[in-house]
Parts: sequence; structure tokens; C-alpha cells
Amino acid sequence: MTDTPLILWVRRDLRLADHPALAEAATSGRAVIPIFVLDEVAEAYGAAPKWRLGEGLAAYARALEGIGSRLILRRGPALEVLRALVAETGAGAVWWQRVYDPAAQARDTKVKAALKADGLEARSFAGALLFEPWEVETGQGGFYKVYTPFWKAVKGRDVAGPAAPPKALRAPEAWPASDRLEDWALGAAMRRGAGIVAKHAHVGEARALDRLHGFLDARVQDYREARDFPGRAATSGLSENLTWGEIGPRTIWHGGMRALHEGAAGAEHFLKELVWREFAAHLMHHTPEIASRNWREGWDAFPWRGDSDAAERWRRGMTGEPFVDAAMREMYVTGTMHNRARMIAASYLTKHLLTDWRLGLAWFEECLIDWDPASNAMGWQWVAGSGPDAAPYFRVFNPEGQAEKFDEDRSYRNRWIAEGQKSPPQTALDFFAACPKAWELSPEQRYPKPMISLAEGRERALAAYAARDK
Repeated sequence: MTDTPLILWVRRDLRLADHPALAEAATSGRAVIPIFVLDEVAEAYGAAPKWRLGEGLAAYARALEGIGSRLILRRGPALEVLRALVAETGAGAVWWQRVYDPAAQARDTKVKAALKADGLEARSFAGALLFEPWEVETGQGGFYKVYTPFWKAVKGRDVAGPAAPPKALRAPEAWPASDRLEDWALGAAMRRGAGIVAKHAHVGEARALDRLHGFLDARVQDYREARDFPGRAATSGLSENLTWGEIGPRTIWHGGMRALHEGAAGAEHFLKELVWREFAAHLMHHTPEIASRNWREGWDAFPWRGDSDAAERWRRGMTGEPFVDAAMREMYVTGTMHNRARMIAASYLTKHLLTDWRLGLAWFEECLIDWDPASNAMGWQWVAGSGPDAAPYFRVFNPEGQAEKFDEDRSYRNRWIAEGQKSPPQTALDFFAACPKAWELSPEQRYPKPMISLAEGRERALAAYAARDK
């Protein structure tokens, strides 16, 4: 079966370089049939991730055409589609890059067992992470539950260099039929917001590499001090591209290590942020319940509130707290949100409004083009206090204090909040063009008053925490 075609099952790995499965397929001498399946996992993506997936698939299809290949598109349950393609092409193997969220792992386990039972070579590869989750263990043989020891355990490990992109892929004698990407209408749920977010997205492998090189050339030196200021262009922006596998983590790691060895002051902190992503995947692999249940014991008794008018105002960026609202509006316009702003927005929802972190997690899943299941879950539980390596519950981010410290010149708030400005920037106006028409918002409206005093909200949150176990 070594000369039968090989199916390369593409998922969140839309790149040519630093792709172990693709690199080995290219050197195998076999005909390679790349396929993306809009399956039960991808169909469940939120509006913004699904739109961004479509953009990424279009860019990846063009990249494959550049090396003499093409991307086949099929829709349906993964196992059914793959079995049908095997029957059509006579393929003897299906290869793919591993993913680590519960829904995808359940799908992959089912697919691998069934394909092997069919007599096929079903093989999964590393590539999405620097270290496979089961390869990093404590001295007692368990998994890490705290980030700092995890970082110390991996920072000195050897990381293989990224594989070069293949120059060509052997094509099959005849290409199987493919769906048309436009017929899938992956951006339909984004409605008018898609055109706004598209102005800020950096789609595809080439743009991801440009982002990395631009960051390492100009901003990594000051990264440690500047990364917490959302009004500055201080971060890499690579979370969007990592989410869809348009750049591999080994490429980023080795770029960051070169900067570190050349004396860039912020390089180590940049590498730590990359490893924070690893830690999230490590935890999700070992404790998949982090995606849906309180990770820490004792938190099931916390009196989280469900959906409410207050939570809806939070979703709409109309809380009356400018830093929180700026964060939410940035997300609607760009599809992303600065990390410091994410913490402030999440803290306000879960502590000042006492709202269940799962409501916020679901909304970010709907709205972020850099949505990552593990990072999203760990981030929300970290801020809420219910998760691993969590901030102490009494650490309630004060939006006003945070603004004074990290947005003293108001550049971030002014960029995203139009109300009250004589000549608001286009970024602030674009929020009203991107948000749902049903919200009936306009920049001419008066900016809302705060829903609750920050002091009162903090005291209420601390009282709820103190009464949790009584």
C-alpha cells in the first residue's frame, strides 16, 4: 500500500512550513490529497471563528496550488467523508495533525479506531504545540497545575527546528470532486460585521510570517514593559494565526530564541506567553472538564448569575465603564482583544456583575477570530478564580484604576468609544457599523452611565465569595 494515495486531513493547520505531517507526506513519494472536512466539530464554531476559518481556507488553497496541489473540500461527519474519499481514490492512509480540545479529540479517537479497523494507516502527528501534553510531567509523574513550574520544566528543552515548506506535492492521477468554498457561506452569521473585521485580519501563512518578523525586528525589545498597554502596538498579534495554524509554534519559538540570544530584553517574556498557550493545552488535555465546569473544588456552590440585562449591556459594550466597553468594541471591530483588556472585561463580568464565566466564555467563542478552546477556557477560569493558576478571588480588576495605569493618555478608550468625541476615529465609528442592527446603537447617542459603582460591585463579589461555603 506504500504507493497508494495518502489523504492529508487538514484541520487547524493551514500552513506549508513547520508542518511535520505535510513534510513527511511530501517526502514519502506518494500522491497526496489534502482535504478539509466541514464536520461536526467545525460546524459548531461561533460566527467569527467560522468566518475566519473560511478566509484561512481560501488562502491555504492558493498556497497548495502554488506547489502543484489543491485543497479538496467536503462537508459531513468526518468519518463518513473520509471513508467515502478513501473509496473514491483508493487511498491507503489518512494522516493529520493532532488537536487537544475535548470535541476534536473525541472525533479523532473515533476516526482513528474506525480507519484502522478498515485496514488503513491512520496516523496522527505533532505540530500544533512545542511539547505534547503527555511529554511534560512533574517529578511525581503527574501533570502540571501551575504555570511557573511548567515554564521552568520546558524552557531549557530542545525544540526541533521547523521543517521547510515542501516545494511540490505529488498529485493523484485524478483529483476527486470538491465542494466550492463560497457555497458553504462560512461568514453568513457575521453579517455586516465581516467586512469590518476583514480590514484588521491578517490571513494566511505569508502574512503570519510578516507579523513575526516585524515584531522581532521592531517591538520585541520593549515587549516586557509595553505589552500591558493596549493603546500601544506592542504585541505580535500572532494569536490569530496560531489559532488557525497559519504559523507553527516552533517557527515562533526559534525566532524568539534568536532574539533572546541577540540580547532583546523582552524576548524571554514573549517566549513565556507562547508557553502559556502550551500550558492551556496541557491542562485541557489532562482535565478536559476545564472547558465547561469549574476547575477548582468548591466553586460549584458559588452563586453565579445567569444571563441578564446587565450581561447583555456587557455584551454590547454599553456598561458605562469605558475601559470595559472599549475592550468589547475592539473585539467587534477587529475580531480580537488586547490581553490586558480581556482580563478587565472578564473580571467586570464575573466579579462586578457576578455573572457565570461560562456566559463570557461562550460570547468570546462567538466573537473572536483568534478563539482557541484551551486558552479561552483557562483565561476565563483564571480571571473568575475558579480555574488553575487562578488569580486570587479578592483580586478584582478595577477598570478605572487599570485605565489610569495602562491607558493614562486615553488612546485606547478614544480609539474605540465614539460617544463624546467631536471627531471620533474610524475605529470607534466602525463599532456601530459592525454591531447587530437590532441593537439600534449610534454614535450620536449619549454614553451610558455605569450600571454599578465599582466599590459596590467589588464588595458584593467579596461577600459572595466569603459566603460561598457557608
